[in-house]
Amino acid sequence: MVSGTRRSAALRHWLATRERDGLAGPSPAGTRPRGASLVPPSSIAGRALAVIIAIMTFLGSLTVGSVDLVRTAAADWTSSIVREATIQVRPVPGRDLAADVTRATEIAVRFPGVADVSPYTAEETRRMLEPWLGTGLGAEDLPIPRLIVVKLADDRRTDMEAFRRALTAEVPSASLDDHRQWFDRLRAMARAVIVVGLVIVALMVAATGLSVVFATRAAVETNRPVVEVLHFVGARDAFIAAEFQRHFLWLALKGSLAGGLAALGAIMLSGLVAGRWRATAGGDQIEALFGSFALGITGYAAIAGLVVLVTAVAALTCRFTVMRTLGAID
Repeated sequence: MVSGTRRSAALRHWLATRERDGLAGPSPAGTRPRGASLVPPSSIAGRALAVIIAIMTFLGSLTVGSVDLVRTAAADWTSSIVREATIQVRPVPGRDLAADVTRATEIAVRFPGVADVSPYTAEETRRMLEPWLGTGLGAEDLPIPRLIVVKLADDRRTDMEAFRRALTAEVPSASLDDHRQWFDRLRAMARAVIVVGLVIVALMVAATGLSVVFATRAAVETNRPVVEVLHFVGARDAFIAAEFQRHFLWLALKGSLAGGLAALGAIMLSGLVAGRWRATAGGDQIEALFGSFALGITGYAAIAGLVVLVTAVAALTCRFTVMRTLGAID
């Protein structure tokens, strides 16, 4: 319990503040006149907090958007991989490579679950190797295997082990690669990216909450005389906490919206830049990794959810901090 002198000084400070702000007389406990605010609506600390929240939301939204882009690209990769297999026919002394390719193609065409078979010709194989081995390479210079691309109607209905046994039984120099190893690696990579992204977003939200805690404590300490007067004249803790919560809720909403919109603009700008580079080798690699930089519905929903989450965390953190502070005053 504060002394009568301290309470009187606090009351005079509160009344002077209300008179300076153009508010006539004290209001009954638990009520708030129109336009009155316990926390100053604009201050350097408030603007700084809004900027911090905007930066955190911007970085978090970029992370969420990047995770969504990688997840979508990985889904496209794995969808293509699991519906495609490759037969490799190696040149073996004593065997006719062209006949082995023809026989392997016939086996693949007749096998259940195979939708399409495309054998590479010797000329197509040489052109495919030109970026690494150069031009003018003859088929007789190196034992170059021949490839047969097999597209599956449904990978779940195709018995790849039976396919492999049937192929090697008649064409010993042939081997079947169903890309399962690449599929598992891509799936593991996509999961790792998602987990890392979620951890980064969680850390940013936690940092935002800590910033709100420090800002709330500073605001309560700055307005401590007013808070003590309201507290001791009968104002409920919930009413005082709601005043601070309303103030920081508005700051967090402005900051998070600014950060989220800035992140969307950055992603769209990246898509435009990547579109101009699409014809180059680097642009093709970037598009293969991240797609066309076009967010889907899940990406927009995730960024909107992050804005709501940051705002809610700021408001709830502020209320909890004020309630604890008021409990200490008792």
